[in-house]
Amino acid sequence: MAFTGRAALLAALGSLPVGIWDPGWTGILAVNAPLAAACVCDFALAAPVRRLRLTRSGDTSVRLGNTADVTLTVTNPSNRPLRAHLRDAWPPSSWQPGTEVTSSRHQVKIPAGERRRLTTRLRPTRRGDRQADRVTIRSYGPLGLFARQGTHKVPWTVRVLPPFTSRKHLPSKLARLRELDGRTSLITRGEGTEFDSLREYVPGDDTRSIDWRATARHSAVAVRTWRPERDRHILLVLDTGRTSAGRVGDAPRLDASMDAALLLAALASRAGDRVDLLAYDRRVRALVQGRTARDVLPSLVNAMATVEPELLETDARGLTSTALRTAPRHSLIVLLTALDAAPIEEGLLPVLPQLTRRHTVLLASVADPHIAGMAKARGRTDAVYEAASAAQAQTERHRTAEQLRRHGVTVVDAAPDDLAPALADAYLALKTAGRL
Repeated sequence: MAFTGRAALLAALGSLPVGIWDPGWTGILAVNAPLAAACVCDFALAAPVRRLRLTRSGDTSVRLGNTADVTLTVTNPSNRPLRAHLRDAWPPSSWQPGTEVTSSRHQVKIPAGERRRLTTRLRPTRRGDRQADRVTIRSYGPLGLFARQGTHKVPWTVRVLPPFTSRKHLPSKLARLRELDGRTSLITRGEGTEFDSLREYVPGDDTRSIDWRATARHSAVAVRTWRPERDRHILLVLDTGRTSAGRVGDAPRLDASMDAALLLAALASRAGDRVDLLAYDRRVRALVQGRTARDVLPSLVNAMATVEPELLETDARGLTSTALRTAPRHSLIVLLTALDAAPIEEGLLPVLPQLTRRHTVLLASVADPHIAGMAKARGRTDAVYEAASAAQAQTERHRTAEQLRRHGVTVVDAAPDDLAPALADAYLALKTAGRL
């Protein structure tokens, strides 16, 4: 039971000094007795909260940046109408800042024996699972003097998926893939390609592609055409250690790595390759294996949704051994990690030969565009110092990348918005060269 503002005001008026009304206790009772009777009647006529039945329906997943609608159905089984204020509580990250009050609070009137549907619109600001907390209902009587209040647990979970903003690059990358597949006039050849067909020689063709036996049977010189092999295995390895928690722009490095991994997975699955995912720091955080081309992208998105950076140093030796167990045969291992000198030189380089001996390794890293801006700063003393510091950081980063390249690793180092298309281009280049 709870006082309302109206009841408090009336109570205050009823307790004014008795000299204003009628001397003695008789005057006080004459004023307060009707008020008390009205409050008791109002409380008695308020619909009970505990007897209400609440159920949920609606969206169970949403991409980060989009909205999800969750419907709360409130059934009033009592013989009294429900006049209530309702709050549907969710974690703070379920809404954009400043919109929680308008999104989660509802005013409802439900006649006896009827039900109403209330929609709570979520717009999450972070990936992961958002779980409904509780529904608080304050039921008022017809006079609004007193209210009954109670809470109900109505479980519901909305999974917030990665936004996959790099999807816009997929059509252009698929066009290049079709060229590699020989469905246009561009034909490529490499040691890892498959024979496709014969055609007439044109100036500029590689003479090693001439088929002399076919030429002997025809009046024109015939050359073999080739197409990249399919059914290659690609293992995407997300480093979820402390370096992935660093923010570049408005998001952690891990989010940019996920976006790049999703574009590569979509492209590779269209190319007929098999794609697996491993998220690791000191233990496996996510593992996706053996999915078909149709199921691989939804499976990766769902697995990535709940993966968060861990504030601990990545165990490079454990990561390497887990990757080797996950990819026992020759594969393209795409390692999405930081290109910082200390973690690479002390952690990855000593165990890198175990990977490069058996697999083709591609390392992709998120570069901070703010450092590039600092390197161009001039005009003030502090700007010059910033430029010198940024230049030193860039030099160290380039030196680390060169160390990796000397071990046979293909390195992609790009800003968050450019990482996904750059990684896709590197994959297509490896496919063109027949290195998969």
